[in-house]
Amino acid sequence: MNWDKYGGLFLEALGETGYMLFWTMLLGGIFGLIIGITLYVTRSGNLLGNRGVFASTNVLVNIIRPIPFILFITAIYPLTKLVTGSMLGTQAATFTMTIMASFAFSRLVEQNLVNLDPGVIEAARAMGASPWRIIVTVLVPEALAPLILGYTFLFVGVLDMSAMVGAIGGGGIGDFALVYGYKKYNWPLTFFVVIVIIAIVQAAQFLGNFLARKALHRD
Repeated sequence: MNWDKYGGLFLEALGETGYMLFWTMLLGGIFGLIIGITLYVTRSGNLLGNRGVFASTNVLVNIIRPIPFILFITAIYPLTKLVTGSMLGTQAATFTMTIMASFAFSRLVEQNLVNLDPGVIEAARAMGASPWRIIVTVLVPEALAPLILGYTFLFVGVLDMSAMVGAIGGGGIGDFALVYGYKKYNWPLTFFVVIVIIAIVQAAQFLGNFLARKALHRD
């Protein structure tokens, strides 16, 4: 890649991708954790068993999660414009990515919580702990390591989404590779962006694995 010609544009695009990743991972992680915990605790026989809440939340997750992201972007254009004031740009892309990431992560959270030893929960309940206390001091800490790995997996998916939004004017390195690489038959530039994405994924995976190991041996 010709750095003198494209270096400034690449750094700007990388900053846009960083913006989308930061806010999507932060907000999507928080909302996804809340939705996932809701799915788990409202299951029949669990801490706050409520068939109505579980069924409605489960259906909502099942509706949104399987939609291909590129179609999801166009499907919620009106909502995106209402909230962000635009259908293009990094803010609009971040809003859309956050919604999809929230529902994707929620299922990962639920699956990890379901795999917990029920005896740990029953022991806390027998000691008189409130549902909220059990969630905060038992559920999340016990599932912390797999949740970190799930969050790492989510990061890779969000990075993929950030590249896809470039195809519809969302900015970021996906848009950079499309405009200055693919459309101009500049294969070295496109290959360079691919290498950067691979490097980001490898770094994130290494960090996720490291933190998960730390969580497993926190005692």
